[in-house]
Amino acid sequence: MAVRAVAVAGLAIAIATSARADQTAGWGAYGGDPGGTRYSALTQINRGNVAKLKLAWSMRTGDFQHQDGTQKGPPVSCSRCHQTPYKFEATPILADGRLYVSTPFNRVVAIEPTSGRQLWRWDAKLDLKLDRNEGFVSRGVAYWEDIRAQGACHRRIFFGTVDARLVALDATTGLPCPGFGTQGTVRVDQDVGKVEVGQYGITSPPVVIGDLVAVGSSIGDNRGVDLEHGVVHAFDARTGQLRWAWDPIPRRPNDPGWRDWDPKAAAGTGAANAWAPLSVDVERGLVFVPTGSAAPDYFGGERPGNNRYANSVVALEAKTGKPVWDFQTVHHDLWDYDVSSQPSLIELARGGKMIPAVVTANKAGFVFVLDRVTGQPLFPVEERPVPASTIPGERASPTQPFPSKPRPLHPLGITAADVWGLSPKDLAACRASFKEFKTSAMFAPPSLEGTLMYPGFGGGINWGGFAFASDRQLLIVNTLRLPMWVRLAKRASATAGNQVGTPYTMSRGMFVAPSGLPCVKPPWGMLTAIDLRTGEIRWEVPLGMMKGLETVPHAAEWGSVNFGGPIVTAGGLVFISAATDEYLRAFDAETGKELWKIKLPAGGQATPMTYQVGGKQYLVIAAGGHSAMGTTLGDHLLAFALPN
Repeated sequence: MAVRAVAVAGLAIAIATSARADQTAGWGAYGGDPGGTRYSALTQINRGNVAKLKLAWSMRTGDFQHQDGTQKGPPVSCSRCHQTPYKFEATPILADGRLYVSTPFNRVVAIEPTSGRQLWRWDAKLDLKLDRNEGFVSRGVAYWEDIRAQGACHRRIFFGTVDARLVALDATTGLPCPGFGTQGTVRVDQDVGKVEVGQYGITSPPVVIGDLVAVGSSIGDNRGVDLEHGVVHAFDARTGQLRWAWDPIPRRPNDPGWRDWDPKAAAGTGAANAWAPLSVDVERGLVFVPTGSAAPDYFGGERPGNNRYANSVVALEAKTGKPVWDFQTVHHDLWDYDVSSQPSLIELARGGKMIPAVVTANKAGFVFVLDRVTGQPLFPVEERPVPASTIPGERASPTQPFPSKPRPLHPLGITAADVWGLSPKDLAACRASFKEFKTSAMFAPPSLEGTLMYPGFGGGINWGGFAFASDRQLLIVNTLRLPMWVRLAKRASATAGNQVGTPYTMSRGMFVAPSGLPCVKPPWGMLTAIDLRTGEIRWEVPLGMMKGLETVPHAAEWGSVNFGGPIVTAGGLVFISAATDEYLRAFDAETGKELWKIKLPAGGQATPMTYQVGGKQYLVIAAGGHSAMGTTLGDHLLAFALPN
């Protein structure tokens, strides 16, 4: 069902067909609802019958379609596609009786939801030879209905491209809306400083609140200090006119947060961008923004202080873009510990009352539960001492915020006892490598000798985020455990290497054995349920199995490195894929017991969704793989349902 809007005090506020109704009928937004709870009230598929799920339909999006119509690999028009970083991370939405999904090569496809039949397809016509530092990826689209108008484009699909376009398409035909910007397109890279081609774009879906469409950005990390600015833009959903722009780094004395930044640093620092999905509180007129690190990630000598608004969740007033409150999860980030997932807007049961809350997380595996109105923690957060930097010119924060509950979902640091190898060769190599690094403590800053990071810069918790079962007050989240390392080196010349504008270049990588397996004891991927009434862990189980270990005893207990996210349903089920073994799984939401799994034709590095049409509930996932994880690539969309 669509989210309709009426004008209230100058801001269109969604009513009638609310997020709760969307959850019951289908999946009206990227996160299931505007607040990103990834919860469905559907019960047709439940714990008692989930083992009977069968493939209902499948389709191909066209990313791998050749000129002769075959579907054997990347398109022939892309000479480098076998090398292109390709990540099919999208979650479809159901709106106006259709499924809509975006692809890594920035096609948008409308699909009939009971058959998988393509209704239309729009192609952004990307330059597939573009040097994309963050890869080709798109996580989804947004839907908006204009109740003031009828006819063409009164129902719209909004979509952001990796080459920095925000596009409005007619939801019925797939044609660009001519009244939006220039023939259906506005550019989002006009006020963000100097832009390097291929390094600034949009990878997460826009959000709609009233008659505004807001969008963040993806920026290629670590090229230098003065990168593109991490501006969040809000446009008029009808005309494409810019309504406001908010930069997490204050550029002028009248900007909020100016007093918290060194003026020279504020003028010359880039990023702190919101690359993960935004959330909206329609009732309160708020947009919730998850931000990443200010540039660059691993040396902060040119940006002294805590770098307020970076590595934070920030509540913006939707009418103006002005900050209402902010909460920082990492001070003066030196580890790339972004707020990496969509903030989840939940109703928390406490003391016989329901408290509006927001749950946010970072790559360190920390989960923070905050009051949605004030930003104050609902479980205590403690500032704890952390190691100092040994790098001249670096001033690391002396403390970092640690939530008391829930406990960190990832081990904090590595000791010699944690080093592991599957074979004697792997173990010897991992032990020798461990001795080369100066430190492996949590929040140990990067060093010239080399620093082990555990959690690594991939997480922890990444863009898959949370699913929240409001009826059970259970928060479901997946984590990966892949140690990584970073090493600084004195710069040879002013423009050589990365982190330009600092005295140091950096190198980084994964702490893995010759076999490619992590050099730490498993498990390497976990699925966790947290009871938010108490903040305690209800259950925790390994998620998936590393690809290639199918014949190794006990490997099913080791979990897998994973990218993707969970959903949870009133039928008592958690659905998730994400792991490298390319299975889609169902777990019992009460116990964590695996109840069903099915092999996908390609990697399921995406978050599934569910909806009910014509009396039948469907479970849908994008299966297209993730080039950085080595999973099978493809362009599949698959739907599962119970037999008739």
